[in-house]
Formats: sequence, structure tokens, C-alpha cells
Amino acid sequence: MERTYIMLKPDAIRRNLVGEIIGRIEKKGYKITNMKMFTLNESILREHYAHIADRPFFPEVVEYMTSGPVIGMVVEGDSVIKGMRQMMGATKYLEAPIGTIRGDYSCNERENLIHGSDALETAEIEIKRFFGNI
Repeated sequence: MERTYIMLKPDAIRRNLVGEIIGRIEKKGYKITNMKMFTLNESILREHYAHIADRPFFPEVVEYMTSGPVIGMVVEGDSVIKGMRQMMGATKYLEAPIGTIRGDYSCNERENLIHGSDALETAEIEIKRFFGNI
């Protein structure tokens, strides 16, 4: 059984899409084993997005990701990392196929609703970052 970290971003909460997105995860057959709502700060965002923290657009990412609460989840299932990434769709919403979360609900480049770990190692790091040693 594989596990991954999934985060519903502030726009998913603001647009009342939480139930729809969680429903898709559960209907796929994945199990949400931990979930919490919290607010991010710049320090944790610098850690989480270290790969883009030196980019000129990073202040916009901080502004967006601190604009409201997020929901973090640990999701388990067979090949859940690949499956969730397919379900989410491409990061750039215009490249995300209809039928994916971003393809169906994203409406601009800045706000893309959801984050999901991209590999087993990343998932474990992100789960530990947001949930501790579980």
C-alpha cells in the first residue's frame, strides 16, 4: 500500500470544492487516513517550495498560498501517487484534460486547486513536514 500527501489549496476551499474533490478521491477507491485544515506561512512555504523559492514569482505563490486555509491529507492506495497525479491533471490548467480536477475546475494559471506529491520520497518528506511522524 502506497501513501501520498495531497493538499487542497485556498481556492479549492474558497470555491466550495472540498466535498467534490474528496468525493473523487474516495470514489477512486483511495483511503484518506489523515486530514487537517491549517494555514500556511512563508517559512513553511519556503521549505515546501524550495525548488522555486528563488524565482521572481515566488512572492505571488506565498500570497496565494497564505490567502486562506488549506486542507492537508494523507491518502493511501495502490499506485496512489501516479493515480492522484492523473486525477489532478496538469499543473497548467489549460493543459489539464477535461475529467481531471484541474481540467474541470481550474480557471487561471495562479490558482490550481490541489497539490500532490510526485514521488515516494517526496510523499514521505511532505507527510512528515505537515503531519509529523505518523
